[in-house]
Amino acid sequence: MVMSVDTDLLRVLSDPLRLRIVTLLARETLCTTHLVEETGARQTNLSNHLKVLREAGLVDTEPCGRFTYYRLRPEVLEALSGQFAALAATARANADTKRSC
Repeated sequence: MVMSVDTDLLRVLSDPLRLRIVTLLARETLCTTHLVEETGARQTNLSNHLKVLREAGLVDTEPCGRFTYYRLRPEVLEALSGQFAALAATARANADTKRSC
């Protein structure tokens, strides 16, 4: 059985600004204005990163008047965490397995 980790999701999270956004959204639901204040990023740059996070399924949006709020989807991170946990368990279970040359 081959274990796999969602490499597309890892690629999305590997960007420092996107990881910062995810970290901020883990604490509370925020709008773009809040995220600009917290990260110091330009609004257009931030919007592009939020689009990537939305397309990856990591965040949901909630319209509120002229603002859009962003909420983290923890189940997506839990699934990724579970993939790593399964990989670690496989490594632990096979620590003494060695293929002969």
